[in-house]
Amino acid sequence: MKRPKTYKLPTEERLVRSAIAYLDRYASSAENLRRVLSRKVARAAHALDHDAAEFSELIDTVVERCKRSGLVDDTAYAEAKVASLRRRGGSKRQIAAKLSAKGVERPIIEKTMAQDTVEDLAAARVLAKRRRIGPWRTRGARIDYRDKDMASLCRAGFGFETARLVIDADLDADPIA
Repeated sequence: MKRPKTYKLPTEERLVRSAIAYLDRYASSAENLRRVLSRKVARAAHALDHDAAEFSELIDTVVERCKRSGLVDDTAYAEAKVASLRRRGGSKRQIAAKLSAKGVERPIIEKTMAQDTVEDLAAARVLAKRRRIGPWRTRGARIDYRDKDMASLCRAGFGFETARLVIDADLDADPIA
């Protein structure tokens, strides 16, 4: 039989421990850490019949403390995320959207994307190879799946022309990857 979860009122010490535990497992932006701590506080406040807004200053204090100590650095987070997503075949649009969703500020996103040296065409090739579409298709006639493969790359944030170049590439005549 499972015991019901017991909650304690959030204190700065408890929130710092929670923040450190979260940051040990995941890289995070300051805004994302604020959201994680807010959800934790909201659950505890609801269980203990308190208003979660009472603890907003406490959350801000903990996030600022994490930023000052270097546990949270939005620029480093954005750079690492861009590098990781580019290796997996992420488009500039998709990466910018993911960083924005994690609460990274627009100037940091723009600066980080400007420093990125990977071209969208190379990233699209990586994604196509990973998904085994276009020239890397192993099942079915390639021509039968052309539109579906193009749509897949377009949904991943690549432009139509980039998707066309990758999907219509001939690996035998011009090895591109």
